[in-house]
Amino acid sequence: MQDPLEYLYGLNSLNIRLGLGPVSRLLDRLNNPHETYGTVLIGGTNGKGSIAAMVASILEKGGFRVGLYTSPHLTDIRERIRVNGRMITREEMASCVEDVRKEVREDITYFECLTAAAFLHFCRVRIHVAVLEVGMGGRLDATNVVKPYVSVVSNISLDHRTYLGNSLEAIAREKGGIVKKRGVCITAAKQKRVINVLEDICLQRGATLLRLGRDMKIEIKRNGTFSYRGLGEGYRDLICPLMGRHQIENAALAIGAIESMRGKGFDIDGGTIARGLRNTRWEGRLEILQRDPTIIVDGAHNPAGISALCGALKSEFEYKRLILIFGVLNDKDYGSMLRRIVPLADHLIITRPQTDRAMPPGKIEPVASRYTWQGIEVIENSLDALERAISLAGLNDLICVTGSLYLVGEIKQAFILTPVL
Repeated sequence: MQDPLEYLYGLNSLNIRLGLGPVSRLLDRLNNPHETYGTVLIGGTNGKGSIAAMVASILEKGGFRVGLYTSPHLTDIRERIRVNGRMITREEMASCVEDVRKEVREDITYFECLTAAAFLHFCRVRIHVAVLEVGMGGRLDATNVVKPYVSVVSNISLDHRTYLGNSLEAIAREKGGIVKKRGVCITAAKQKRVINVLEDICLQRGATLLRLGRDMKIEIKRNGTFSYRGLGEGYRDLICPLMGRHQIENAALAIGAIESMRGKGFDIDGGTIARGLRNTRWEGRLEILQRDPTIIVDGAHNPAGISALCGALKSEFEYKRLILIFGVLNDKDYGSMLRRIVPLADHLIITRPQTDRAMPPGKIEPVASRYTWQGIEVIENSLDALERAISLAGLNDLICVTGSLYLVGEIKQAFILTPVL
């Protein structure tokens, strides 16, 4: 008999199918485990995972048993399925995947299988609530079979245009598909075109739209703390441990989601919100791997994410020189990404994440050269690229690895195996 995890890995992870029919039928044969607990569904272009981690941390501090389902993983597939911060064990994963496989009657994708396995695991360990990160889009994503207490659409920018559409409006309509009838939608989107689409969806479905900047407001203090005022009482001197102004906006959406769940059995006070937020851990987003020289990894993989990273590099870090390691997947708008970040770099190393979806560095180099007079190197192997960056860096320099979560995962794995290269 084939090992369950080999079966999972054997499914074509490159095969993207948008549609709820197959996964809904599969879950029905599994007795609909996702209907045995409440859910929070988090979509949007950037920040989904960070918001999900914050919401889960706050709920856990509130005394609830919380499942967290995110994607992609960085170094271990089990990162995607956690309960109160603990990754699913290999034995639990194998058991859930095997039971999912037994009920497969039609072709199923890697993501659909993994989503069903996560739902089944959460049911078995009797969680109170699951916090779910949408995989791609929203309307037709496998996670969208749930009926959440609240739907979060973090923000909208142009990404995955092959699947979601070539305009902000089209992408907003896909991502806004996670809004349910008479539900609540919370967003930090600012573009008028996007807001119009979300308002239209909420009007049609009798849902409530809550917007950061209108219904929820933040004030960032010079000492790095922030104040929040939203649906209930205000909170002062809040600490977000994730670096960057954009993470404070993500924190505001997380708090708004928690506030919207009051009266549904999740009455969490301000002190608990503050503690949960302060204790949030989320890897691969402006994560510092070492000091002297400082090495950070950031999973920015589209122009909006790179813009947020650029803002953080300017405001959150002090360094003499910036050595940039960049690798990207072939379906990304790498030209716009390079245009934003390459001018900040004193030295650029272009590399290739270890996936068939990676963009060849040779295609990236001529585009990157438009935006810098500084040195550019091409080093195909990401670990060789890191070793080269370290050899170039002085103690006061900053090495930044970005462009792809696949690349970030490879570098993090190297530090797990060999902390000092």
